[in-house]
Amino acid sequence: NVDSAGRGPRGYDEIGQARQPGNFGWPHFVGDNKAYHKTTFLDSVRVVAGGQFDPARPINSSPNNTGLTELPPARGAFIWYPYAPSPEFPILGSGGRTAMAGPVFHRDDFRGAVRPFLQWYDKKLFIYEWMRGWIMAVSMDAKGDLVSIERFMPSQKFSNPIDMQFGPNGDLYVLEYGTAWFQGNDDARLVRIEYNAGNRKPIVAVAVDRPAGALPMRVALSSAGTIDLDEDSLRYVWTITRRGGGMSQTLNEPNPSFTYTRPGTYTASLAVTDPSGAQSTAAVQIVAGNEPPNVDVDLAGSNQSFFFPGVPVRYAVRVTDREDGSLRSGTIPAGRVRVTAQYLKEGVPSSGAVTAPRSSESAQATGRRLIEGSTCLSCHQLNGKSIGPSYMDVARKYRGDRTATARLVRKIREGGSGVWGEVPMPGHPQLTQAQASAMVTYILGLGARPTTAPTLPARGAYVAPAGSGDAPSGVVMLRAAYTDRGANGMPAITKEKTIVLRSPSVVVASGEFSEGVSKQGVPELPVEITVANRSGASVALKQLDLTSVAAVAFSTVAPARFQAKGGKVEVHLDSATGPLLGESELIRPTTDTSAAPLRLRTALRPTSGVHDVYLVFRSPDATGDQFLFGVLTATFEAVPRRPAAPRLP
Repeated sequence: NVDSAGRGPRGYDEIGQARQPGNFGWPHFVGDNKAYHKTTFLDSVRVVAGGQFDPARPINSSPNNTGLTELPPARGAFIWYPYAPSPEFPILGSGGRTAMAGPVFHRDDFRGAVRPFLQWYDKKLFIYEWMRGWIMAVSMDAKGDLVSIERFMPSQKFSNPIDMQFGPNGDLYVLEYGTAWFQGNDDARLVRIEYNAGNRKPIVAVAVDRPAGALPMRVALSSAGTIDLDEDSLRYVWTITRRGGGMSQTLNEPNPSFTYTRPGTYTASLAVTDPSGAQSTAAVQIVAGNEPPNVDVDLAGSNQSFFFPGVPVRYAVRVTDREDGSLRSGTIPAGRVRVTAQYLKEGVPSSGAVTAPRSSESAQATGRRLIEGSTCLSCHQLNGKSIGPSYMDVARKYRGDRTATARLVRKIREGGSGVWGEVPMPGHPQLTQAQASAMVTYILGLGARPTTAPTLPARGAYVAPAGSGDAPSGVVMLRAAYTDRGANGMPAITKEKTIVLRSPSVVVASGEFSEGVSKQGVPELPVEITVANRSGASVALKQLDLTSVAAVAFSTVAPARFQAKGGKVEVHLDSATGPLLGESELIRPTTDTSAAPLRLRTALRPTSGVHDVYLVFRSPDATGDQFLFGVLTATFEAVPRRPAAPRLP
């Protein structure tokens, strides 16, 4: 990852261009003739480093050399790049590196082809990356010198492309090895890429306003979102069929309505055709004969945005069904309604439904996104060994090891070897400490034993555990579900309602910034810092319920070594100049470099309902743009509960 003093440059992958025979450098040089040092190995441990090789007059004095001692001058690579972002070729990105070179496209070779690539690609070299999953088109001048590099199909991430060739019909064939090393990968495939020189097929979207319902059932079919990239006039044909036969009808308009009078499962298919005959289809399924139930959850007297540790979230579930009756009347037994409530420290899982905003993306979700968007899956699989261990194996190995996170974060950023085998893992210095930490959180979380929330009554209360308000990603997820009994021979339908209450500790950096505010990641701190750089600048925290909120506590930093001016935080309602709800004590710069963030509790004027909350930063000593202080979190506090009245004897 880095240059080694006395040994040579960091690792590079390179693509060379041979216009004539020559010495292309390796193993004395790499990239644009970055030179290694002459090294004498006395034994397996002791080495003597000498001077650097000279690319103008390289000398091969190896005792194993059987050829020339003085070699021809070395020629630098055509394109070269390290693990980290390349300063010479930034478009190539960063991460693992396995350079691959494909063909140069000559359009004259495809005069009789059915669909040759357009003239734009004539005489361009196609290069690709096995690890990073991209294909690039390289433009050269008449001499073959590099002019530019551009992404080919930039929205497509290829699954480790390992070979490519143009076929005689003009199509580009790409062989994808698949994600994991030395395995029969499910995503290994041969892809044919066609160039559509003229007409393109329509892109069809279909929807229905009522996918299920009781008879008679009138639905509105929609083709909204259907587009034709050539802006042609389109012909729409809907075909409605009943599963099992017995019914088929055609409707010739984009957005028709239709009434179902017989119970059954139907398919409404839309075929869209352009004037050239190019056609695309899509379909939607409709179930007629059983009205879906309605499920809702009321939070009586509870805050609609936050949960507060130790404060009961009081709820009441409402269920009605056209065929079954209602929960309130007793025709739907309470035992058929499943109600669960859970505190989730890392936030809603990726498969969970969310009906309320969250303060920030959970660390596990962030880690998963970073892993899936990087080159990590080329060497590691979720639950199967590749060239490296599976993530499940890593999670099991370090389960219960409280010191593992720091070691694994360092290993991701710096690289390492020897724990799982001889193959070294390259470092990823381009990842920040926070990003690597999120990735480790996701990996180690895979080994957590799943928990099932107990079933609760249809009306009751849930109390979040003590300390739960300290995790900004934490949520309380309240879910109610009911499965009806079916009707008219149609299957049962399940409906559910999920309410997510966010942590009262909000990361201020998740808000909307005005001019004069920025954010910064600091490895030693758990969340990003919101940096106030101008008196009067603000951060907006959108749509928060302030019902039963008594105060907000700010976690702040003002290091004197960075010339912090200090100041205070004002809390305004609905705009930066709106009503003042409260203001913090003065934040004073500190010279203590080991001091923990300062917590300032600020009482708020009683307010109810959902509002935008503006945090305005003020400093009487600041002039112009200069560092005032930093804010990590704003933790909202509930109105203290009144103690229960004593019982009289």
